[in-house]
Amino acid sequence: MKQLFTSLREKVESGARITDAEALSLFESNDLLAIGELAALANRKKNGDRVFFNVNRHINYTNLCVNRCKFCAFSREEGDTGVYTLAMRDIQEKAQQAADSGATEIHIVGGLHPVLPFEFYLDMLRAIKAISAQLHIKAFTAVEIDYFAELAELSIPQVIEELKAAGLDSLPGGGAEILGQQVRDKICPEKICGARWLEVTEMVHQAGLRSNATMLFGHLEEYADRVEHLRLLRELQDKTGGFQTFIPLAFQPDNTRVPGAKGVGGVDALKTLAISRLYLDNFQHVKAYWVMLGLKIAQTALCFGVNDLDGTVVEEKIGHDAGADSPQALAKDGIIELIRKAGRKPVERDTLYNELKVY
Repeated sequence: MKQLFTSLREKVESGARITDAEALSLFESNDLLAIGELAALANRKKNGDRVFFNVNRHINYTNLCVNRCKFCAFSREEGDTGVYTLAMRDIQEKAQQAADSGATEIHIVGGLHPVLPFEFYLDMLRAIKAISAQLHIKAFTAVEIDYFAELAELSIPQVIEELKAAGLDSLPGGGAEILGQQVRDKICPEKICGARWLEVTEMVHQAGLRSNATMLFGHLEEYADRVEHLRLLRELQDKTGGFQTFIPLAFQPDNTRVPGAKGVGGVDALKTLAISRLYLDNFQHVKAYWVMLGLKIAQTALCFGVNDLDGTVVEEKIGHDAGADSPQALAKDGIIELIRKAGRKPVERDTLYNELKVY
């Protein structure tokens, strides 16, 4: 194992790419500090001591969904307790609150609503832009884009162009879960397959929109499934260059229906973030999503190759419905303090990583 770490340090210092077998060996290693040291080195070469965050607002516009993925505690069927769909005036009110608080981004994700027409989603984008043209709208996963194409009987490129014209600026990275089909068949068999997620995402990038990439880990997948997932993302990034940041999402087991799901401990979370930094050499940014990791692990991750803490968020529902015990929102001053106490330099950014202020 010592020989592996020596070899990997040489690769990190020279900018050489690590292999799938090496990534798998790192997952199987218990030397968390050695893995973290390598990831920190790789991150310093890319980002120095800067850690990014933004002032953003989440809007989960509906929890009605035609899919009932086993890992999801957010989705509901008509008639279920707690089912909701936001009225357009409520969406605009939330957007106005975001604009008034200095937010630069609205992050929108929802269920695959069984009835709403495609025009609703276009109207939602237009309604938010009517509040403030300066609000960057990061909305709709590849799963939602595929569903809209089915609803509207349009091609994926046509759907993307209509959404862009209505105000869509970029996409989040959700819906990827684990891209390997064997695991996908167990946790979300109704969702589009991993190959389709990659195909839709490639078309998004070809249309000139940037997106993020995610991996839901800590349920039924093995380490080899994580490495395969990372490989598929790295290959697509080589092809399009359209991914902005990678976000490993720690599985929250409460209120979900995945029998035997492992859940995520702190060591596994830090190891996964660090290995992601080492393997995804063509990603500039790796994000610790504090909503699912908790504040202490997210802060510690800044020593394990992470250079982004997401943002202020405000009213996140999906992770909290599954049992996340993090706060619903963080004040900007709180994020700045988290970063400073980790010995890093806070940098406020917009969604496209333009620097707005260095603290």
